[in-house]
Amino acid sequence: MIKHAVILAGGKGSRLRPYTIVLPKPLMPIGDYPILEVIVRQLVVQGFTQITLAVNHQAELIKAFFGDGSKWGISIEYSLEDQPLGTMGPLKLINNLPDHFLVMNGDILTDIVFAEFFDSHVKSGAIYTISSHLREEMIDYGVLQTNNGFLTGFKEKPKNTYEVSMGIYMLSKKVLDFIPNNTPYGFDQLMLALLAKNEPVAVNTFTGLWLDIGRPDDYVEAIEQFDQLKDKILYV
Repeated sequence: MIKHAVILAGGKGSRLRPYTIVLPKPLMPIGDYPILEVIVRQLVVQGFTQITLAVNHQAELIKAFFGDGSKWGISIEYSLEDQPLGTMGPLKLINNLPDHFLVMNGDILTDIVFAEFFDSHVKSGAIYTISSHLREEMIDYGVLQTNNGFLTGFKEKPKNTYEVSMGIYMLSKKVLDFIPNNTPYGFDQLMLALLAKNEPVAVNTFTGLWLDIGRPDDYVEAIEQFDQLKDKILYV
């Protein structure tokens, strides 16, 4: 089965300013490589043969760096948005998508095995599979519990755990029927639409490395950890 990946690389990287004023977020360096090159190298090793880069902001810089993908032994094509289309909207611009394909953000540092995630989706029968991660959030305040103006409980800097989307998805082609043409359409809108139609959406919880370098704290952590992690992530 052909393994095709769509990488969403059109965002402006507003959360990483001023870094992203000069470079698009997917070309932000992690060690010796742009984060998007790390992803491309991972996909190549894991048997993917086709990548479509959905681009918009500073698209020419991304095209100049990656070209046709021959440097990495993979075919890279581009889908250019004339207007921002959100997370899922760009998929309607791509004509050659197979029955099952990977979609992911272009700013993720992870050691997930994409090929296994791909295969598990195909076997599951789900229309859509989300790779999730447990994220802990600490509240930096003393949290008051009150009733009618009186204190009923207190927690000092509590921690909450959430199961969040990693920005890595597997889609069956049927999902495209739910996405409108030439209209901004996000992951949140698609999830609500699939739930409303009782379509099967699988969630695979991943416990390994996941850093979203679109967040400044994660970007700093990725830089600090990369030298220790690159052998595992880049398979070198």
